[in-house]
Amino acid sequence: MARRRFGRVRKLPSGRFQARYPGPDGIDRPAPSTFASKTEAARWLTLKEAELAQDEWIDPAAGEKPLGEFAQKWIRERPGLRSKTLVLYSGLLRNHIAPTLGTKPLRELTAPMLRGWRQSLLDGGLGPVTAAKAYRLLRSILSTAVEDRLIKTNPCYIKGAAVERSPERPVLTVAEVYKLADAMHPTFRALILVAALGSLRWGELAALQRRHVDLVDGVLRIRQAAVELPTGELQISPPKTAAGRRTVYLPEIVMQDLRVHFDIYVKRLPEAFVFTGAKGAQLRRSTFQRNWSKGLKGASLTGRVHFHDLRHTGNTWAAESGATLRELMERMGHASSRAALIYLHTNDGRHKGVAQAMSELVAEGLRDDPDDGLPVASGT
Repeated sequence: MARRRFGRVRKLPSGRFQARYPGPDGIDRPAPSTFASKTEAARWLTLKEAELAQDEWIDPAAGEKPLGEFAQKWIRERPGLRSKTLVLYSGLLRNHIAPTLGTKPLRELTAPMLRGWRQSLLDGGLGPVTAAKAYRLLRSILSTAVEDRLIKTNPCYIKGAAVERSPERPVLTVAEVYKLADAMHPTFRALILVAALGSLRWGELAALQRRHVDLVDGVLRIRQAAVELPTGELQISPPKTAAGRRTVYLPEIVMQDLRVHFDIYVKRLPEAFVFTGAKGAQLRRSTFQRNWSKGLKGASLTGRVHFHDLRHTGNTWAAESGATLRELMERMGHASSRAALIYLHTNDGRHKGVAQAMSELVAEGLRDDPDDGLPVASGT
């Protein structure tokens, strides 16, 4: 019998066949399982030889590293990762990925396993947006594992699983916003109004300082944002994008409340924070939440409104007030038009207003023209 050119096959006492081959590292390696026939074992060796020839061979032992260990290393080694993103990634890994998949070796992760993991998140009540973020993070981590030649392919290929489909958020009425502001602790009244009518993010409000506010002209200069790290540390840093560094003009009716707020709650130092906790400490989302819940209850809005909905409400009001696409982008702090277009596309009232204005324009033009040019109905 001719000797095999690559690898070898031997029959085991059980009657099945084992295949072995020399790896590029000189280690003699067995196939991960035995085969029912010698032909199947030989076919497997042929495919393994082709992998080696095409430089596609992956060390089977490399994939033994647990996903959780590799993921933590992946997060640590991301270049230029912002504090807010670090908090997001760490939270997604700790709360939604590691509990189920953290101890699994990389090589054991399969598409059916990840499909079941994702469905268990959704069945457990996790919001679809957070589930999509967790899946997208896992996909990125495993893409790096492929690049590092720890696994051959990325098992994250569930169609649409990484796409965030945010549920429609509520838009508060003017009366609801002011009712909420009245229901809050007095320290936070102006915070609610500025969040809504200035379309500011939480981190931007928490980092706003006296030197950033022009109380005469009603101007806010957004130059930084606050992030609360898992350690409890509050970190102040510049906006994530150049578009986030912007100037926001507030309506005079809000400036009246903000000036009163400055007189009572804001220290005279340029670096003094505009919004602080009820006891004067730097504003934290974790400690604010209790006051927020009380305010919602007092305004009869419990259970359906998140703080970010104030920004969403302000964006909607700005669109309804006639802001252009460019103006919305600048006010929101977005470099892309994608988010701003949402508010313009859903603003049917503006479209009706444009149609009505065009109708009035045409009617006025016809009144000025003695020969109105209107078609004459047949038979008259």
